[in-house]
Amino acid sequence: MDNVAARAALDRLIAERHERYEALSRLIGRNPAYIQQYIKRGTPRKLDEADRRVLARYFGVEERVLGGPEDTPVVSLSRKRATPAVVVVPRLALGASAGAGSLDDDERASGAFAFDAAWLRTMGVKGEGLSIIRVDGESMAPTLNDGDDIMVDRADAAPRLRDGIYVLRLDDMLMVKRVAMGPKRGRFSVLSDNPHYPDWTDIDPALVDIVGRVVWTGRRVG
Repeated sequence: MDNVAARAALDRLIAERHERYEALSRLIGRNPAYIQQYIKRGTPRKLDEADRRVLARYFGVEERVLGGPEDTPVVSLSRKRATPAVVVVPRLALGASAGAGSLDDDERASGAFAFDAAWLRTMGVKGEGLSIIRVDGESMAPTLNDGDDIMVDRADAAPRLRDGIYVLRLDDMLMVKRVAMGPKRGRFSVLSDNPHYPDWTDIDPALVDIVGRVVWTGRRVG
């Protein structure tokens, strides 16, 4: 397959799966504009072998579809998985308890993580509206420590609020806290797992913006 056809094939896959150029660029460790420049401008002229392999596995197609060697087996573009093999989750350049931050698509990303889509489904996570941010401070220790990464599901927010750990905005501060539903309908408490930090009890929901539920955490060991 020539380079023009390979670019067209990748662009078609991206459109079919409703993917984003920026997210795929981060998946292969490139700058956010890399995939768009490759498709729209032909720069680079062809994909690096390692990049091509990652993208082929992500979309569930043979490498030949994306410009790989002609002697590799051919798999039709119509033979695609119902969902991608992995979900790319952006890591945003902000932290909970670090002040202002929107956690939306315009927030500056500092990288990305790739998670197995089937594994996410076992946690009840669909893969849309996910972001990874950093924990700032020790208010949730030992459950969450300063510097931990947390995955926030923005699709699981106020309408489904229940006991659990959430990222929320209170008094213009983005923070991660434990939410405990109260006996009064609609009222809840915002709690710190670390006893040296304050709690807020019997909160009026109008005073708190529930950003999303924390569904995963990762940390460096050692």
